Amino acid sequence: MDVQDGGWRRAWEGAGRQLRDVGRGLADLVLPPLAHDSREATAAAGLTPDAWSRIKFLEAPVCDGCGAAFEFDGGAFAETRCAACIAQPYRFQRARAACLYDDHSRGLILRFKHGDQQQFAPLFARWIGRAAADLIEEADAVVPVPLHPFRLLSRRFNQAAEVARPLARQARLDYLPDALVRTSHTDSQGGKSRRGRRLNVKTAFAVTEAGRRRIKGRRILLIDDVLTTGATGEACARALIEAGARGVDLAVIARVRNARELTM
Repeated sequence: MDVQDGGWRRAWEGAGRQLRDVGRGLADLVLPPLAHDSREATAAAGLTPDAWSRIKFLEAPVCDGCGAAFEFDGGAFAETRCAACIAQPYRFQRARAACLYDDHSRGLILRFKHGDQQQFAPLFARWIGRAAADLIEEADAVVPVPLHPFRLLSRRFNQAAEVARPLARQARLDYLPDALVRTSHTDSQGGKSRRGRRLNVKTAFAVTEAGRRRIKGRRILLIDDVLTTGATGEACARALIEAGARGVDLAVIARVRNARELTM
């Protein structure tokens, strides 16, 4: 049973999913889907036009290393990475974020992450699928950032896994929810400096024996919810690469505006 993926759900897959799809289609003919952020009916379950217009989606050009938006397109001869990523590259090779983590996206993500509103997962998966299309094209497998069992027990689901599963299915990539595990119950990353975050999770992740066989020599797309300093993604990438992954890219729902600053 896949712990991070909520293994009990697998019993409802297959025929159950087909029945749900048929039922949903019939229901949509009578009752239009409602927007996740309000009671307003929409053509397809998502956000209301007002909420959609407030989300700051990150469009090209972006830094290839951390996903930060460049202020302008420098043309064919411009650097593909920001100064910080050139000087101090992350352990993951590339990163993409669907949108900016700000007052307009924060509420949606926190409702998903802490409010048990899992209806946002397919929506966020579509956002990442668009923002990270180039990374998905080169990936061999999708791995969600894991939660420690204690935190998983209290939250009841892993938000990264809920997004990674439909993303992998849509892209027809191997989905490996338990390849990577969190071995230590670390403090919350909230309020910590970049160095504090890095130290907090530096040795918090490990690759399982089964995961080691499935990631060896393959390019992994790592999925998380928010990129703040990149410490969590970096710790996960380090564990995956040391276990034999050919490369690791990171894709997230959102990133803070200033995820990192160049420090010498």
